[in-house]
Amino acid sequence: MKIKNILISQIAPADFEKSPYADLKKKYCISMDFYKFFKIHSISGIDFRKTKINILDHTAIVFSSTTTIDQFFMLLKELRIEMPYEMKYYCMTDMTAHYLQKYIPYRKRKIFFGKNNNPSHVFDLLLKNKAHNYLIPCGADSMGTQFAEFFEKHNIKYTQAVCFTTEPADIKNNIELEKYDMIVFFSPAGITAFKENYPDFVQNEMAFGAVGLAACNAVKEAGWKLQVEAPTKEHPTITSALEVFLKEYATRRR
Repeated sequence: MKIKNILISQIAPADFEKSPYADLKKKYCISMDFYKFFKIHSISGIDFRKTKINILDHTAIVFSSTTTIDQFFMLLKELRIEMPYEMKYYCMTDMTAHYLQKYIPYRKRKIFFGKNNNPSHVFDLLLKNKAHNYLIPCGADSMGTQFAEFFEKHNIKYTQAVCFTTEPADIKNNIELEKYDMIVFFSPAGITAFKENYPDFVQNEMAFGAVGLAACNAVKEAGWKLQVEAPTKEHPTITSALEVFLKEYATRRR
């Protein structure tokens, strides 16, 4: 397996040259293209009210991604809801937790995440705080995620709140898939979109990377081999995980 061209299923960083991706590109003489595999459509306040979910009935909120955070707080703004000071927030990773600073003041007693950048540790935190009534903001295609399964298993009170829907992008007519040696996925929605665009896809020598527990599980459930996973205790970011992988499989390096 040799890696020269990588497709990142995400929007390119605003300042690519200052990003860790640029460092990898230069160090390993690889090509990187960015293309988001799906489009996001926000749920309107009118439609959300039809669900009869009262956000303020809950005492803690669980976030699995920055996309979900953005969509949830956009919905709050439309609904004219202000989150109470005592609300607790549980996040899969410290990156997601710190992203919350975009919307709320960051305080350790309010925001919790898995230690050592290990997403599985957040479940230990949830188990220690079973008394909360949890809200899980999610996309329409993310119902029944690992959080819901966990709460069901341990008889913890929760509600799933759909804040957005996704629509597969037209990948096959905009991307020359055959030119890539590796694809990095960031969500189950991206994997669903990929399968819809390429229903007969066979992985063969194509390498896959994935970010987040849900995306990693979705790759494996599709029957594909996953070569690179993040975040983990050893590799808190996808770029640090790619660094190790490319040391062995990049076609060349400076």
